[in-house]
Amino acid sequence: MDAKKLIALRKEAEKAVAEMPDGDLKLKAFEVILSHLIASGSPSPKHQPSAEKAEQAKQQVQEDFPARSVAGRLMVLKEEGFFKIPKALGEIREELQAHGWRYPNATIAPVLIKLCGKQVLRRQRIKEGNARPWKYFNP
Repeated sequence: MDAKKLIALRKEAEKAVAEMPDGDLKLKAFEVILSHLIASGSPSPKHQPSAEKAEQAKQQVQEDFPARSVAGRLMVLKEEGFFKIPKALGEIREELQAHGWRYPNATIAPVLIKLCGKQVLRRQRIKEGNARPWKYFNP
């Protein structure tokens, strides 16, 4: 492959991740896109917007590497369908532990509230005997 073609492929990969925040995810997405472009030997079709290419790369990275933040790990549970049925904080902590991710309730609770604020999850108080715990579920 000649240098001009390689430079063109690099620039396309840079455009694809330009809107992503700097960090490990952006770097890995760039690597995945660039290796795909080099393997195919030509730039991808021009009709695919950069944001869409970046999202595809981000999904590929998330499949290759497990989430590292509490929010990311909660999103893994959501994608697995864990929140189809309302779950209490203790149930969520136990499911995280089943995946090998150990966090105290005090660490999980504020992240759940943020996810509810972003409308990624919803929460509702549900009466169970004399208690009324918050239950978290898919919107």
